[in-house]
Amino acid sequence: MIRRLRTLTADGTNPVRNLAMEAYLLETVPEDACVFYLWQNAHTVVIGRNQNAWKECRVATLREDGGHLVRRLSGGGAVYHDLGNLNFTFLLPEREYDLARQQEVILRAVRSFGLDARVTGRNDIEIDGRKFSGNAFYRHAGRAYHHGTLLLHVDTERMGRYLNADPAKLAGKGVDSVRARVVNLCDLQPRITVDAMRTALIQAFGEVYGGRPRDVDRNLMDESRLRALEARFGSWDWNFGRPIPFTWRAARRFAWGELEICFEVEGGRVKRCACYSDAMDERLAPRIAERLTGCALSGKALCAALDGLLGECAGPVRDVQRFLNEQEL
Repeated sequence: MIRRLRTLTADGTNPVRNLAMEAYLLETVPEDACVFYLWQNAHTVVIGRNQNAWKECRVATLREDGGHLVRRLSGGGAVYHDLGNLNFTFLLPEREYDLARQQEVILRAVRSFGLDARVTGRNDIEIDGRKFSGNAFYRHAGRAYHHGTLLLHVDTERMGRYLNADPAKLAGKGVDSVRARVVNLCDLQPRITVDAMRTALIQAFGEVYGGRPRDVDRNLMDESRLRALEARFGSWDWNFGRPIPFTWRAARRFAWGELEICFEVEGGRVKRCACYSDAMDERLAPRIAERLTGCALSGKALCAALDGLLGECAGPVRDVQRFLNEQEL
Protein backbone atom coordinates (compact mmCIF):
# COMPACT_ATOMS: atom_id res chain seq x y z
CA MET A 1 0.00 0.00 0.00
CA ILE A 2 1.26 3.49 -0.89
CA ARG A 3 1.71 5.39 2.39
CA ARG A 4 4.30 7.97 1.40
CA LEU A 5 4.29 10.40 -1.52
CA ARG A 6 7.58 11.90 -2.60
CA THR A 7 8.39 14.46 -5.29
CA LEU A 8 11.64 15.51 -6.91
CA THR A 9 12.28 18.21 -9.48
CA ALA A 10 15.53 17.82 -11.42
CA ASP A 11 18.06 20.52 -10.62
CA GLY A 12 19.38 20.77 -14.18
CA THR A 13 18.64 20.02 -17.83
CA ASN A 14 21.50 17.61 -18.60
CA PRO A 15 19.83 14.50 -20.09
CA VAL A 16 22.52 12.09 -18.86
CA ARG A 17 22.18 13.30 -15.28
CA ASN A 18 18.39 13.26 -15.51
CA LEU A 19 18.20 9.68 -16.81
CA ALA A 20 20.74 8.58 -14.19
CA MET A 21 18.57 10.17 -11.49
CA GLU A 22 15.49 8.38 -12.84
CA ALA A 23 17.31 5.04 -12.71
CA TYR A 24 18.58 5.78 -9.21
CA LEU A 25 15.09 6.63 -7.97
CA LEU A 26 13.82 3.35 -9.42
CA GLU A 27 16.52 1.40 -7.58
CA THR A 28 15.81 3.11 -4.26
CA VAL A 29 12.05 3.75 -4.16
CA PRO A 30 10.75 2.51 -0.76
CA GLU A 31 8.30 -0.38 -0.61
CA ASP A 32 5.48 1.87 0.63
CA ALA A 33 6.16 4.94 -1.51
CA CYS A 34 5.45 6.50 -4.87
CA VAL A 35 8.00 8.99 -6.17
CA PHE A 36 6.88 11.60 -8.70
CA TYR A 37 9.88 12.95 -10.62
CA LEU A 38 9.65 16.05 -12.84
CA TRP A 39 12.47 16.90 -15.23
CA GLN A 40 13.47 18.71 -18.42
CA ASN A 41 16.17 18.03 -21.00
CA ALA A 42 17.72 20.76 -23.11
CA HIS A 43 18.00 20.16 -26.87
CA THR A 44 17.94 16.35 -26.75
CA VAL A 45 16.75 13.37 -28.76
CA VAL A 46 15.79 10.47 -26.48
CA ILE A 47 15.52 7.06 -28.12
CA GLY A 48 13.87 3.86 -26.87
CA ARG A 49 15.92 1.09 -25.33
CA ASN A 50 16.02 -1.09 -28.45
CA GLN A 51 16.20 1.50 -31.20
CA ASN A 52 18.98 2.06 -33.74
CA ALA A 53 20.24 5.58 -32.97
CA TRP A 54 21.46 6.20 -36.51
CA LYS A 55 18.12 5.26 -38.01
CA GLU A 56 15.91 7.24 -35.63
CA CYS A 57 17.92 10.47 -35.46
CA ARG A 58 19.92 12.72 -37.79
CA VAL A 59 22.86 12.35 -35.46
CA ALA A 60 25.33 14.54 -37.35
CA THR A 61 22.85 17.41 -37.61
CA LEU A 62 22.00 17.17 -33.93
CA ARG A 63 25.69 17.24 -33.00
CA GLU A 64 26.42 20.18 -35.27
CA ASP A 65 23.67 22.12 -33.50
CA GLY A 66 25.06 21.29 -30.05
CA GLY A 67 22.37 18.74 -29.17
CA HIS A 68 22.49 15.47 -27.26
CA LEU A 69 21.35 11.93 -27.98
CA VAL A 70 20.56 9.60 -25.06
CA ARG A 71 18.97 6.17 -24.72
CA ARG A 72 16.39 5.48 -22.02
CA LEU A 73 15.58 2.22 -20.24
CA SER A 74 12.01 1.95 -21.51
CA GLY A 75 10.79 0.85 -24.92
CA GLY A 76 8.89 2.93 -27.44
CA GLY A 77 10.00 5.43 -30.04
CA ALA A 78 12.28 8.45 -30.34
CA VAL A 79 11.21 11.84 -28.98
CA TYR A 80 12.64 15.35 -29.01
CA HIS A 81 13.03 17.28 -25.73
CA ASP A 82 13.68 20.96 -25.22
CA LEU A 83 12.78 23.39 -22.44
CA GLY A 84 9.24 23.65 -23.80
CA ASN A 85 8.79 20.03 -22.75
CA LEU A 86 8.10 18.92 -19.16
CA ASN A 87 8.76 15.26 -18.39
CA PHE A 88 7.25 13.21 -15.57
CA THR A 89 8.02 9.82 -14.04
CA PHE A 90 6.03 7.77 -11.53
CA LEU A 91 8.31 5.32 -9.68
CA LEU A 92 6.88 2.72 -7.31
CA PRO A 93 6.88 -0.95 -6.27
CA GLU A 94 5.57 -3.07 -9.14
CA ARG A 95 2.69 -4.45 -7.07
CA GLU A 96 1.41 -0.86 -6.60
CA TYR A 97 1.70 0.02 -10.30
CA ASP A 98 -1.67 1.35 -11.52
CA LEU A 99 -1.53 2.95 -14.96
CA ALA A 100 -5.06 4.37 -14.80
CA ARG A 101 -4.34 6.02 -11.45
CA GLN A 102 -1.05 7.45 -12.70
CA GLN A 103 -2.68 8.79 -15.86
CA GLU A 104 -5.43 10.36 -13.74
CA VAL A 105 -2.79 12.60 -12.17
CA ILE A 106 -1.85 13.93 -15.62
CA LEU A 107 -5.46 14.30 -16.74
CA ARG A 108 -6.47 16.16 -13.57
CA ALA A 109 -3.54 18.57 -13.83
CA VAL A 110 -4.24 19.41 -17.49
CA ARG A 111 -8.00 19.66 -16.92
CA SER A 112 -7.37 22.19 -14.14
CA PHE A 113 -6.51 24.62 -16.96
CA GLY A 114 -9.90 24.05 -18.60
CA LEU A 115 -8.68 21.56 -21.21
CA ASP A 116 -10.51 18.30 -21.95
CA ALA A 117 -7.61 15.85 -21.90
CA ARG A 118 -8.27 12.17 -22.59
CA VAL A 119 -6.23 8.96 -22.71
CA THR A 120 -6.19 7.27 -26.12
CA GLY A 121 -4.85 3.77 -26.57
CA ARG A 122 -2.23 2.73 -24.04
CA ASN A 123 0.39 5.42 -24.27
CA ASP A 124 -0.99 8.68 -25.68
CA ILE A 125 -2.90 11.55 -24.05
CA GLU A 126 -4.77 13.92 -26.37
CA ILE A 127 -7.11 16.87 -26.61
CA ASP A 128 -9.62 16.81 -29.47
CA GLY A 129 -7.60 14.13 -31.26
CA ARG A 130 -4.31 16.04 -30.96
CA LYS A 131 -1.50 14.43 -28.96
CA PHE A 132 0.39 16.37 -26.30
CA SER A 133 1.79 13.46 -24.26
CA GLY A 134 3.38 10.11 -25.10
CA ASN A 135 4.10 7.60 -22.34
CA ALA A 136 6.42 4.61 -21.89
CA PHE A 137 6.93 1.98 -19.20
CA TYR A 138 9.66 -0.06 -17.53
CA ARG A 139 9.77 -2.83 -14.90
CA HIS A 140 12.82 -4.24 -13.13
CA ALA A 141 13.53 -6.19 -9.93
CA GLY A 142 10.08 -5.70 -8.42
CA ARG A 143 9.91 -1.99 -9.18
CA ALA A 144 8.35 -0.10 -12.08
CA TYR A 145 8.10 3.29 -13.64
CA HIS A 146 5.78 5.08 -16.02
CA HIS A 147 7.17 8.18 -17.66
CA GLY A 148 6.11 10.56 -20.37
CA THR A 149 6.31 13.94 -22.00
CA LEU A 150 4.08 17.00 -21.81
CA LEU A 151 4.35 19.31 -24.82
CA LEU A 152 3.94 22.85 -23.50
CA HIS A 153 5.74 24.99 -26.08
CA VAL A 154 8.16 22.61 -27.81
CA ASP A 155 9.94 23.81 -30.96
CA THR A 156 8.22 21.53 -33.49
CA GLU A 157 10.47 22.73 -36.31
CA ARG A 158 13.52 21.40 -34.48
CA MET A 159 11.61 18.22 -33.67
CA GLY A 160 11.20 17.63 -37.41
CA ARG A 161 14.81 18.60 -38.11
CA TYR A 162 16.35 15.90 -35.90
CA LEU A 163 13.93 12.97 -36.00
CA ASN A 164 13.87 10.64 -38.99
CA ALA A 165 10.29 10.01 -40.04
CA ASP A 166 9.54 6.33 -40.63
CA PRO A 167 7.80 5.97 -44.04
CA ALA A 168 5.80 3.02 -42.68
CA LYS A 169 4.36 5.24 -39.95
CA LEU A 170 3.42 7.87 -42.52
CA ALA A 171 1.83 5.42 -44.98
CA GLY A 172 -1.64 6.60 -45.89
CA LYS A 173 -1.13 9.92 -44.09
CA GLY A 174 0.12 13.24 -45.35
CA VAL A 175 2.96 14.89 -43.47
CA ASP A 176 0.70 17.87 -42.73
CA SER A 177 -1.91 15.63 -41.14
CA VAL A 178 0.73 14.03 -38.91
CA ARG A 179 1.94 17.44 -37.74
CA ALA A 180 -1.65 18.49 -37.12
CA ARG A 181 -2.06 15.64 -34.63
CA VAL A 182 0.56 17.10 -32.27
CA VAL A 183 -0.28 20.13 -30.15
CA ASN A 184 1.48 22.35 -27.64
CA LEU A 185 -0.69 22.99 -24.59
CA CYS A 186 0.29 26.66 -24.52
CA ASP A 187 -1.37 27.07 -27.93
CA LEU A 188 -4.64 25.92 -26.36
CA GLN A 189 -4.27 27.74 -23.04
CA PRO A 190 -1.77 30.65 -22.98
CA ARG A 191 -1.66 30.85 -19.17
CA ILE A 192 0.08 27.47 -19.00
CA THR A 193 3.77 27.79 -18.13
CA VAL A 194 6.29 25.17 -17.06
CA ASP A 195 6.09 26.37 -13.44
CA ALA A 196 2.29 26.46 -13.48
CA MET A 197 2.06 22.96 -14.91
CA ARG A 198 4.61 21.64 -12.42
CA THR A 199 2.54 23.06 -9.55
CA ALA A 200 -0.68 21.61 -10.99
CA LEU A 201 0.92 18.16 -11.39
CA ILE A 202 2.16 18.02 -7.79
CA GLN A 203 -1.23 19.15 -6.50
CA ALA A 204 -3.01 16.51 -8.62
CA PHE A 205 -0.53 13.86 -7.41
CA GLY A 206 -1.55 14.54 -3.81
CA GLU A 207 -5.26 14.58 -4.64
CA VAL A 208 -5.29 11.33 -6.61
CA TYR A 209 -3.14 9.41 -4.10
CA GLY A 210 -4.78 10.99 -1.05
CA GLY A 211 -1.76 12.38 0.74
CA ARG A 212 0.64 15.27 1.08
CA PRO A 213 3.65 14.99 -1.24
CA ARG A 214 6.99 15.76 0.38
CA ASP A 215 10.33 16.39 -1.29
CA VAL A 216 12.87 13.61 -1.70
CA ASP A 217 15.79 14.23 0.66
CA ARG A 218 18.75 14.73 -1.67
CA ASN A 219 21.17 14.51 1.26
CA LEU A 220 20.40 10.80 1.58
CA MET A 221 21.35 10.01 -2.01
CA ASP A 222 24.41 7.93 -2.82
CA GLU A 223 26.42 10.22 -5.10
CA SER A 224 28.86 7.48 -6.04
CA ARG A 225 25.99 5.35 -7.37
CA LEU A 226 24.59 8.34 -9.24
CA ARG A 227 27.99 8.95 -10.86
CA ALA A 228 28.15 5.30 -11.92
CA LEU A 229 24.72 5.57 -13.53
CA GLU A 230 25.77 8.79 -15.27
CA ALA A 231 28.78 6.97 -16.69
CA ARG A 232 26.45 4.31 -18.09
CA PHE A 233 23.89 6.68 -19.61
CA GLY A 234 26.63 8.89 -21.00
CA SER A 235 28.64 6.10 -22.63
CA TRP A 236 28.97 5.56 -26.36
CA ASP A 237 28.21 1.85 -26.05
CA TRP A 238 24.91 2.47 -24.26
CA ASN A 239 23.68 5.25 -26.53
CA PHE A 240 24.97 4.11 -29.90
CA GLY A 241 26.28 0.58 -29.57
CA ARG A 242 28.21 -1.07 -32.36
CA PRO A 243 26.10 -2.03 -35.40
CA ILE A 244 26.97 -5.55 -36.53
CA PRO A 245 28.23 -6.12 -40.10
CA PHE A 246 25.05 -7.88 -41.20
CA THR A 247 24.80 -10.30 -44.11
CA TRP A 248 20.99 -10.50 -43.93
CA ARG A 249 18.49 -7.86 -42.93
CA ALA A 250 14.73 -7.48 -42.97
CA ALA A 251 12.25 -5.15 -41.30
CA ARG A 252 8.51 -4.79 -40.94
CA ARG A 253 6.03 -2.65 -39.03
CA PHE A 254 3.43 -4.52 -37.02
CA ALA A 255 0.45 -3.25 -35.01
CA TRP A 256 2.65 -3.35 -31.86
CA GLY A 257 5.65 -1.57 -33.42
CA GLU A 258 8.48 -1.85 -35.93
CA LEU A 259 11.03 -4.67 -35.85
CA GLU A 260 14.32 -4.76 -37.76
CA ILE A 261 16.35 -8.00 -37.65
CA CYS A 262 20.01 -8.17 -38.74
CA PHE A 263 22.05 -11.37 -38.95
CA GLU A 264 25.78 -11.90 -39.29
CA VAL A 265 25.93 -15.35 -40.85
CA GLU A 266 28.83 -17.79 -40.80
CA GLY A 267 28.75 -21.40 -41.98
CA GLY A 268 25.00 -21.27 -42.52
CA ARG A 269 24.27 -20.26 -38.93
CA VAL A 270 23.44 -16.96 -37.26
CA LYS A 271 26.72 -15.96 -35.63
CA ARG A 272 25.29 -12.70 -34.27
CA CYS A 273 21.83 -11.15 -34.29
CA ALA A 274 20.75 -7.57 -33.65
CA CYS A 275 17.09 -6.59 -33.24
CA TYR A 276 15.92 -2.99 -33.25
CA SER A 277 12.38 -2.06 -32.29
CA ASP A 278 10.16 0.73 -30.99
CA ALA A 279 7.82 -1.78 -29.31
CA MET A 280 6.57 -0.64 -25.91
CA ASP A 281 7.75 -3.92 -24.34
CA GLU A 282 11.47 -3.24 -24.02
CA ARG A 283 12.13 -6.96 -23.34
CA LEU A 284 10.87 -8.22 -26.69
CA ALA A 285 13.71 -7.30 -29.09
CA PRO A 286 16.64 -8.53 -26.94
CA ARG A 287 14.83 -11.81 -26.21
CA ILE A 288 14.24 -12.41 -29.91
CA ALA A 289 17.91 -11.66 -30.67
CA GLU A 290 19.05 -14.05 -27.94
CA ARG A 291 16.83 -16.86 -29.22
CA LEU A 292 17.89 -16.47 -32.85
CA THR A 293 21.65 -16.31 -32.21
CA GLY A 294 23.24 -19.64 -33.12
CA CYS A 295 20.30 -20.90 -35.19
CA ALA A 296 20.57 -22.39 -38.65
CA LEU A 297 19.62 -19.81 -41.28
CA SER A 298 16.29 -21.36 -42.22
CA GLY A 299 12.78 -20.18 -41.64
CA LYS A 300 11.82 -23.41 -39.89
CA ALA A 301 14.76 -23.33 -37.46
CA LEU A 302 14.35 -19.64 -36.69
CA CYS A 303 10.63 -20.00 -36.00
CA ALA A 304 11.20 -23.03 -33.80
CA ALA A 305 13.75 -21.07 -31.77
CA LEU A 306 11.07 -18.49 -30.95
CA ASP A 307 8.55 -21.06 -29.70
CA GLY A 308 9.92 -20.66 -26.19
CA LEU A 309 8.71 -17.04 -26.10
CA LEU A 310 5.10 -17.84 -26.97
CA GLY A 311 4.08 -18.09 -23.34
CA GLU A 312 5.29 -14.57 -22.61
CA CYS A 313 4.17 -12.57 -25.65
CA ALA A 314 2.31 -14.88 -28.03
CA GLY A 315 0.83 -12.26 -30.38
CA PRO A 316 4.03 -10.43 -31.32
CA VAL A 317 6.06 -13.65 -31.46
CA ARG A 318 3.61 -15.30 -33.87
CA ASP A 319 3.79 -12.16 -36.02
CA VAL A 320 7.59 -12.46 -36.13
CA GLN A 321 7.39 -16.18 -36.94
CA ARG A 322 5.07 -15.51 -39.87
CA PHE A 323 7.39 -12.72 -41.01
CA LEU A 324 10.45 -15.01 -40.91
CA ASN A 325 8.59 -17.75 -42.78
CA GLU A 326 7.89 -15.29 -45.60
CA GLN A 327 11.59 -14.52 -46.11
CA GLU A 328 12.35 -17.74 -48.06
CA LEU A 329 15.38 -18.53 -45.93
